[in-house]
Amino acid sequence: MPLTLTVLGTASPHPQPGRPCSGYLVRGGGAEVWVDAGPGTFAELQRHTDPARLSGIWISHLHADHNADLLSAVYGLAYGGLTPPAPIPMYAPGECAQRLAGFFGRPDAGFLSGIFDFRPLHDGHTARHGDLLLTSHAVAHDVEAYGLRAECEGRVLAYSGDSGPCDGLTELAADADLFLCEADIDAHREGEQVHLTPEDAGRAARVAAVRELLITHVGPTLTPESATERAAWAFGGPTSTAREGVTRTV
Repeated sequence: MPLTLTVLGTASPHPQPGRPCSGYLVRGGGAEVWVDAGPGTFAELQRHTDPARLSGIWISHLHADHNADLLSAVYGLAYGGLTPPAPIPMYAPGECAQRLAGFFGRPDAGFLSGIFDFRPLHDGHTARHGDLLLTSHAVAHDVEAYGLRAECEGRVLAYSGDSGPCDGLTELAADADLFLCEADIDAHREGEQVHLTPEDAGRAARVAAVRELLITHVGPTLTPESATERAAWAFGGPTSTAREGVTRTV
């Protein structure tokens, strides 16, 4: 199975009609991994695979626009007939299990042990499923946050998650064949470096020497088209806009 990326959602900071928040399906080497679970993405995931077949779930950080549909997944996997044959590895910041438990009014996440196997992320964390290697890199945000580097059979997909400009971002994207990168803001607020402007995304792609840049997570002060155009100018290489429902071979 070649390395592919299916876009489930790209909206920021809330879902829009036909446009869920951040979520992607990464497939390769016999594995299928749900990457970020923004509102609306669990339904979209089911257009492309049976959630019970997932090899893993990877969550970049614990802001709701990237993980709130884990609640939908709990209902689907535990009560909706989508029960997996074994608990699905859940790669996420360490507080993820407790956050889910809190929503259900439980003291801990033990009641989810039949569907999720929580595995806390850290900088440099790796996981392998078949021939698909996932490496997490800490990035700059206002909470614990990670970007992802997915490798399979010599191809590399990099994903920024939510990040401000930082060395971790360019390290995870180094020489990637496809760099899926946020361009959330039009300009930085004074003293804040927690998201990327389109120019930041383009510069990161250029410094990392990626082959192609794919813009996502465009906030309300921009349009996807304008963000992509600005990022392309800063990158100087092939640049396009992530669109829901589209599958790309890396």
